[in-house]
Amino acid sequence: MISPFQSDAALLADIHTASPEGDSLHLWWLGQSGFLLKQGGSFLLLDPYLSDSLTLKYAATDKPHTRMSERCIAPEALDFVRVITSSHQHTDHFDEATLLPLAGRNEGIRLVVPAAVEDLARARVDGTPQIEFIPINEGESTIVDGWWISAVAAAHNEIERDEEGRCKFLGYVIQRGGFAVYHSGDTLWHEGLVGALLPFLCDAALVPINGNKPERRVAGNLNGTEAAALAKAIGAKVAVPHHFEMFEFNTESPEEFVGTCQRLGQPYQVLRCGERLTLQK
Repeated sequence: MISPFQSDAALLADIHTASPEGDSLHLWWLGQSGFLLKQGGSFLLLDPYLSDSLTLKYAATDKPHTRMSERCIAPEALDFVRVITSSHQHTDHFDEATLLPLAGRNEGIRLVVPAAVEDLARARVDGTPQIEFIPINEGESTIVDGWWISAVAAAHNEIERDEEGRCKFLGYVIQRGGFAVYHSGDTLWHEGLVGALLPFLCDAALVPINGNKPERRVAGNLNGTEAAALAKAIGAKVAVPHHFEMFEFNTESPEEFVGTCQRLGQPYQVLRCGERLTLQK
């Protein structure tokens, strides 16, 4: 099992001492597709999965979710976070065992979710009053506590819509202080993705690399080559991989991603769980 990059206490110290000045944006990889962003002294969480809920759920099945890495940090420790996004309803992106402790410790959070799954999301946390839901759909934007959040369609494995035509799977572009960060959620390459992202001039692209293998019996993602190529196609200043080294049955090495980035001339950074990347203006 892979230990976190640093202990809870060391990670918290790094989070709190990272410069709050407006000329930088900090991001920490928290495992799977989870990231913490800090800009101008404000925080935002992307798709946090900080529990063992899936390992427990599938322990006695033919699809065990055996962890490769330890939990990065306890959700209760993030009592300074008020804004969270969830890209879709798969548990490693919407985890009650993470969200409920966060909401209780923080005396309330604002949770951005796809409008198409808002009712399901509410039911999963049983109407917890400490969670304020903010629904969003493809092509829409919202401002939450100074964070500008724009939604783009994601294909996992396909672009799925509800009866009103709203996307069930989303990616988000997060903007604040002159920075733009694309968080893919879970997605494959689809028509319209590059065109939707190009206008944002993304400073960072946070992209999955675990690939799409039907024998895993789960919806797939970009592989390392595709993730690097997407970052290059949208002109991202740096590409950061995610969705690896969490579960043994659904992971890939970053080597393919790194090799393709180097071949394409795409700047990249592979983070360890709990490690920080700082973007400068």
